[in-house]
Amino acid sequence: MAKNREEILEWLKALLIAILLFIIIRIFVFTPTIVEGASMNPTLQDQTHMIVMKIGEPKRFDIIVFHESGNKDYIKRVIGLPGDRIKYKDDILYINGIPYDEPYLEEYKKGVIDGPLTNSFTLQETPVRSDVVPEGHLFVLGDNRRVSKDSRHIGAIPMNKVVGTTNIVFYPFSEMKIIDN
Repeated sequence: MAKNREEILEWLKALLIAILLFIIIRIFVFTPTIVEGASMNPTLQDQTHMIVMKIGEPKRFDIIVFHESGNKDYIKRVIGLPGDRIKYKDDILYINGIPYDEPYLEEYKKGVIDGPLTNSFTLQETPVRSDVVPEGHLFVLGDNRRVSKDSRHIGAIPMNKVVGTTNIVFYPFSEMKIIDN
């Protein structure tokens, strides 16, 4: 009887440790998220399930999840880091005056026949209203530039609103992949 009781206590202790580890990892390391809407097409589809890594600083062209307002989370691509000068002209991204390729948009651009995928703009013409991305903020865009509600509409994103970066699709299983920026 005492041996059974000891064995049950050992199992309970192991279960408690597993639950505690799960909670700690979920809070501090990663969490699942679901893409809602078409703003990241064709890279990510509506209802795609992804894993968000909560550690590390976002880098240029990373896909991030951030709190926009209330309980709403958005998924967008980091284009500008603090201090960057961002400009789009003739469907070409310029960061600090240097043109950048966006290979994740190439296929999408080929299918656009009625004008540019990304309309021309400068940071001054967005709610950022500055020449540079402010300190402690990111400038983000959705890959589906024509329908995305992003920094062109809501301004620069404060770093303290960033949940983390994401590049692991785990559902639907047929779409399971790691996205290469």
